[in-house]
Amino acid sequence: MEGYVAVAQEGELKPQQMKRVVIGGKRLLLCNSKGDLHCVDEMCSHEDYSLYLGCIKDGKIKCSLHGSYFDLATGNPTCEPADQPIRTYPVKVSSGQVWVKA
Repeated sequence: MEGYVAVAQEGELKPQQMKRVVIGGKRLLLCNSKGDLHCVDEMCSHEDYSLYLGCIKDGKIKCSLHGSYFDLATGNPTCEPADQPIRTYPVKVSSGQVWVKA
């Protein structure tokens, strides 16, 4: 799994939980949305505000500052005021670990 970094234990995150991780200086969020794991940039694309302060709902993450939602699979904003996507990163589960490629 070249380029992947172990960031969590399998099963560490319960549904709707997230974890801050840093890979190569990038601040990311590992998110569990109903059992599906996603990794996205930590900061909102609309304002420099941490999405960690928001919540996960129906495959999306909410920015608690202005209420924008981002699709966790694509990074695309699903409502205003955000109009730019956040970056997403590949996630794999193997050997009891969660791995992210950033």
